[in-house]
Amino acid sequence: MRTVDPTPPKASSKPYVGDLSEPGTGANGTAGRAVPASDDGTRALLKAGFWIMLGSLLSLLLTETVFGGIGIYGARSNLGWLSLMFAMMGLPFGLMLLVLGVAKWLRNRRLRRRPI
Repeated sequence: MRTVDPTPPKASSKPYVGDLSEPGTGANGTAGRAVPASDDGTRALLKAGFWIMLGSLLSLLLTETVFGGIGIYGARSNLGWLSLMFAMMGLPFGLMLLVLGVAKWLRNRRLRRRPI
C-alpha cells in the first residue's frame, strides 16, 4: 500500500523570465531598486511586430500594383485576394505587437531611470 506525502510541494526559487529581480540584489549599482530581467520579451515583440507590419504593407502594395489592384468589389485576381487577406490580417496583428513592445520598452526604460 502506497502512502501519500502530506507536505505540499515547495515553490521553485527560480524567478519567471518576465519577473523583476528583487530590490537590493542587483549588480552594477542597481542595489535598492527593481531592474527588469534582461530577456523579458520586449525585443521579440518589437521584432515580430516590425516584420509582420512590413510584410503586410508589402502585401498591400503588391495587391495594388502587381496583382491588379482593388476595385469596388474587392481584388481583381486570385493572388490579389490572397495578398489582400494577408494584409488585412497582418496589419492589425503587427500593430498590436508593436504597441505592446513599445509599451514594454517604455516601462523598462522608466524602471531603469527610477531614482533609489
